[in-house]
Amino acid sequence: MKRILAASLVASLSFATLLPAVPSYADATRDRQWFATALRFAEVHQITQGNGVIVAVIDSGVEQDHPDLIGNVLPGTDIVAGGAGNGWGDKSGHGTGMAGLIAAHGHGSGGKDGALGVAPKARILPIRVFINDNEPIPGNFYAKAIDWAVAHGAKIISISANTAGGDFEAVKRAHAAGVIVVGSAGNAPDDSFVAAPASYDGFALAVGGTDRNGNHWTKSVTGKALDIAAPAVDITSTSSSNSYRTGTGTSDSAAIIAGALALIWSRYPTLSRDEVIYRLLATAVDKGTRGKDEQTGNGLVDIVAALTADAVLPSPSITSRETGSLSVTAPTSTAEAPTQPDGVGASIILMAIACLLVIAVMAIVAVARRRRNRKS
Repeated sequence: MKRILAASLVASLSFATLLPAVPSYADATRDRQWFATALRFAEVHQITQGNGVIVAVIDSGVEQDHPDLIGNVLPGTDIVAGGAGNGWGDKSGHGTGMAGLIAAHGHGSGGKDGALGVAPKARILPIRVFINDNEPIPGNFYAKAIDWAVAHGAKIISISANTAGGDFEAVKRAHAAGVIVVGSAGNAPDDSFVAAPASYDGFALAVGGTDRNGNHWTKSVTGKALDIAAPAVDITSTSSSNSYRTGTGTSDSAAIIAGALALIWSRYPTLSRDEVIYRLLATAVDKGTRGKDEQTGNGLVDIVAALTADAVLPSPSITSRETGSLSVTAPTSTAEAPTQPDGVGASIILMAIACLLVIAVMAIVAVARRRRNRKS
């Protein structure tokens, strides 16, 4: 994330390369999406494709008529225009790139050409918050965008930028409403610490980046707030003017995680926000030092495991900091964990113990009486 004044430019813009438009490079685009193979999209999409889940993308707007996104972009809003407009259109291509990572469905025969997103049947709610090719508008614009997203049905809010802390209360309101806020951790050297909203430990999900080998990407900002990591290097997705972009940065990682959350919620629609997050974190592939660490959090996302692991996962370990956050390790066994007795069960056990004690006392008294009778 590139910091600028009170806010910042979006994360991977400084690393992005625009690619030619659809007609010439459609097939090659899918070939460049190495992360789709690494994260096993083909297997994932046999399970679910994100139907019924709305993901808000707070960014530079989204090009709704990109051939790989047609039908997946809802009317949103333009905070730049004071809440007017629908969030459609994108000068920089960054917002369209994030939307594509979440919900692109490709095009052509069977959707085999172009970009493919993590959750190709999820819906994108675009919220534009940038002017003049990604210069943020003044004021508490992120807070307005977050509140608008919650009010208009978003289950997940994806923010691939540094909000500079002006949106904390809005993130807390989204959290109270059961909405998941996903934030990118930031990119060195532009960022030296986990950026807001990812830094709101316990209220937002902080996403770091990994390289092509699944290890910590060296420019991904580290810190205790990190929850999980996803691919961040050479990430090809949709862009403006019906073209494509290849970016490197935790912006892309956050969008991938937003898509993964949409898949989990689509497959398990009755889960609460915390249960969805827990399933994502508990099934991550542990990286670096054992357990949660400051480079990749709970590990590299494993979408297949998050969608297929047994419903009864190991109990989460809670790390208490200012707000408290989940710290979990991927399960080593799918066996059901033993449960502690509830109030009724505990009462029954106590009654049984008391009965045994009474019987034992009665037996001792009876023996003592027999001995006295013999002596007399």
